[in-house]
Amino acid sequence: MATQRCRGTSGSSGPSTSTRFPDGCVIRSPATARRPRSMCGVFGVSGVPEAARVAYLGLYALQHRGQESAGIVALDSEGTARSHLGMGLVSEVFTDTVLDGLRGDVAVGHTRYSTAGSTVLANAQPCVVNYRNAPLVLSHNGNLTNAAEIKERLVAEGALFMTSTDSEVLVHLIARSRANDPAQQIRGALERVEGAYSLVIGVGRTLYAAVDSRGFRPLFLGRLGSGLIVASETCAFDLIGAT
Repeated sequence: MATQRCRGTSGSSGPSTSTRFPDGCVIRSPATARRPRSMCGVFGVSGVPEAARVAYLGLYALQHRGQESAGIVALDSEGTARSHLGMGLVSEVFTDTVLDGLRGDVAVGHTRYSTAGSTVLANAQPCVVNYRNAPLVLSHNGNLTNAAEIKERLVAEGALFMTSTDSEVLVHLIARSRANDPAQQIRGALERVEGAYSLVIGVGRTLYAAVDSRGFRPLFLGRLGSGLIVASETCAFDLIGAT
């Protein structure tokens, strides 16, 4: 497992270590943060057959982190994204029929506890957009304390926002990056935001995971067979048999 070092910015405690794993990497951002008072559940899985069903079990284990809405986005071998999001508990949002339709060996999931934005379906996650010939999927836990300021500037420049969440600010920042490499695009976006957060981001069939530099919002990496898992808590690993 190779490691690479991310560059810190002024006000940070210095560079922090990131770990690259097959088809993805973990990125630590030099964001300022306060201790969290609320939470959502984020989950990602790569290289596992029927990834959506694994994500379902992971979200079920993370249900205590958010009960307002739940969502899963699955990506197949061709990079096609299929999503299902709904209001309510994980067991209410997903049925066997729905999960059968979410084909692919890569999936990103989310359970929401709203800290920014209203409790409506439009604000349910993961966010999904078409991005540079590949889907961009984002699942976010935490608060971006300077999101309103950034959003105001983006709107003045002509950006259109479809939700009232601070998470969508990250999508716009990534999309506006001039970097060619998705990891650099994500790093650049994270260097502009402040707050406490953890993220799972899918670009095409590659997953990226990120936490604020102080680690106030938890995120854990695990393995399931030859596949990889990332989740807000290790209780999600226990339910699916990951280590």
